[in-house]
Amino acid sequence: MRLAFFLAISLFAADSPESVGFSQQRLQKLHAAMDELVDSKQLAGVQTMVARHGKVIDQHVYGKRDLASGAALQPDTIFRIYSMTKPIIGVAMMMLYEEGKWKASDPVSKYLPEFANVQVYKSDGTLAKPRRAPTMEQLMSHTAGLTYGFFGDTPVDKLYREATPLGATSLKDMSERIAKLPLLYEPGDQWVYSVSVDVQGCIIEKISGMPLDVFLQKRIFEPLGMKDTGFYVPAEKRARFATEYRWNAKGELQAGGTDYSKPPAAPSGGGGLVSTARDYMRFAQMVANKGELDGVRLLSPATVTLMTANHLSSRVLNGPHGETRPGQGFGYDFAVFMDPALAGAAVGKGTHFWSGMAGTWFWIDPVNDVVFVGMIQRIIDPKSPDVQHLSRALTMQALLNPAK
Repeated sequence: MRLAFFLAISLFAADSPESVGFSQQRLQKLHAAMDELVDSKQLAGVQTMVARHGKVIDQHVYGKRDLASGAALQPDTIFRIYSMTKPIIGVAMMMLYEEGKWKASDPVSKYLPEFANVQVYKSDGTLAKPRRAPTMEQLMSHTAGLTYGFFGDTPVDKLYREATPLGATSLKDMSERIAKLPLLYEPGDQWVYSVSVDVQGCIIEKISGMPLDVFLQKRIFEPLGMKDTGFYVPAEKRARFATEYRWNAKGELQAGGTDYSKPPAAPSGGGGLVSTARDYMRFAQMVANKGELDGVRLLSPATVTLMTANHLSSRVLNGPHGETRPGQGFGYDFAVFMDPALAGAAVGKGTHFWSGMAGTWFWIDPVNDVVFVGMIQRIIDPKSPDVQHLSRALTMQALLNPAK
């Protein structure tokens, strides 16, 4: 069954796409492209939402929540959002920033003393004290010298895989495991996607005095009405939880993945949340509104501007390592299109965005005042369809009156 309709999510629904400058007819191209990915069995199901000027103008739901049972995807389906957890953690960090609890130039060790004696891995295989200690700004922008372990094949990545810091029994234990590992590079010299946001989760606990899940629930989810977002799926919501798929050797979708049935011992700030399209749209619209939604203000406009600006130096942007994709930079837990034309993206300058390991994605376009949220559950691999590029092109081709 195909569902394509307007949905009010306390953002207000637009009278029609045309009332805010979009063409309803041309939005059908977005629906058709997403449907084709399901019909060709590349995806089990897909959900997209588009908002402009704070009004939801389009929601489309197609395909299955679970292929084995044939259960249809629904507007309130719950998804693993993995790394789309990161911008939420970034907002939590910036709320503490506004309270004067940390500043960008502070060394990470000011809040996590275990990082005071961290060493950097040198090209000759030796360890040495870094030229400068990793700072909070570097932690917020993936330039602190940390890595993930499962994306690279360096000696440091191997040590990460052996130490399994993300398998720790607490965030304190996780932080201590990471601090014992060498830095992959001198802080500030490269951009490498990393466990930085998991470390931020530990800092939130340390600064706020609350467990990470409690802080997010009290300070972000409850105020924004994100009723289905959390680190696990309770029994009463299991029937709405989408099955996760990955592409197997036969070129088929194969079910698998963590079931999220219990609260985790160490909630992952880098990738542990589940959510719905509705909930994430509320979060993203708050950011698009410069920190406020439905009369609830989490951040000031100046703080959101700081968070979503590029923080990578020209040396990192133009160097041989890290974030060197043309036209793209990185802020505090958001990627940002500094030059959309150079990046080949049909969005406004300053558009900030991110995605998750199971293919969920979103973007916030401040020039055109457009917010997009997309949800799927297929682990990203080299053969994954490029839903991000496809959806940007097909959403923006339907915006016929950018000035409206």
